[in-house]
Amino acid sequence: MENGYRVGCCLAFVVVGLLSLAASPEPAKDGGATETKTVAARDGAPMILIVPGAFKMGSQDGLPNERPEHQVQLDGYYIDQYEVTMSLYRKFLESGKHDSPPTWDDEAATTVGDRPAVGMRWADAAAYCEWAGKRLPTEAEWEKAARGTDGRRYPWGHMQPFVDIANYNRGVWVNETVTLVPVTSGLEGMSVRHGLKTGGKSPYGLAHMAGNAAEWVSDWYDREYYQQSPEKNPTGPSKGEKRVIRGGSWADLPPALRVTARFSAEPEFEDRAIGFRCAMAADK
Repeated sequence: MENGYRVGCCLAFVVVGLLSLAASPEPAKDGGATETKTVAARDGAPMILIVPGAFKMGSQDGLPNERPEHQVQLDGYYIDQYEVTMSLYRKFLESGKHDSPPTWDDEAATTVGDRPAVGMRWADAAAYCEWAGKRLPTEAEWEKAARGTDGRRYPWGHMQPFVDIANYNRGVWVNETVTLVPVTSGLEGMSVRHGLKTGGKSPYGLAHMAGNAAEWVSDWYDREYYQQSPEKNPTGPSKGEKRVIRGGSWADLPPALRVTARFSAEPEFEDRAIGFRCAMAADK
């Protein structure tokens, strides 16, 4: 997202659209997710343990900012199984420690609080995670949780997205009820109209790592960072003008939903396509 989330995604479609539409191999089997553990964090949100180990980050087939593909070693960490919901974010606002984002709809948070909280600036997302005793995930943590260790293109494998497994390409914003889907959808056998099926999960069991809401992560953005990033526990550049956004959203086409796709926006940028999830160290 060189000039904002929507513009960056459109540029990505032109460059990598043909790659995503090409014939793909069968989906990967387990993504290396040989051990998982769920815990409830301070805000009550279930978190998944991502065990220590290496994975391949980036892609030689994507945009220049996704290259080179490189091995990254991460310590163990927990990450939210679901995107932070409107109901959870409302509890945070009710604590009186933060102002509501400009696009916040308190009525929607009451009636469809199971939808992801969207419209947050980077600082809004970071403040929530701090309130919950957590933090935003690093870009590397986010990508490993989304793709596992087998180099898959999307959280569910290599095959192209379709409406049963991802909430994407919805056109213009209508409202939270119509445009977004519940963060836990797909895990209770809900219909395509009201939710997604289990095939959209990542190898570690995380939901909506592609589509629904794109997600802020902690890192500053540098298009050439992969050329110099450390092999162990990379946290991004020490400073910058933009923050990284990952995962694609309800508004995006398939190329932006790839697990390696990197976009960026100024921290003050706000859009109903962008939400977040939190992480924390495994030793907490």
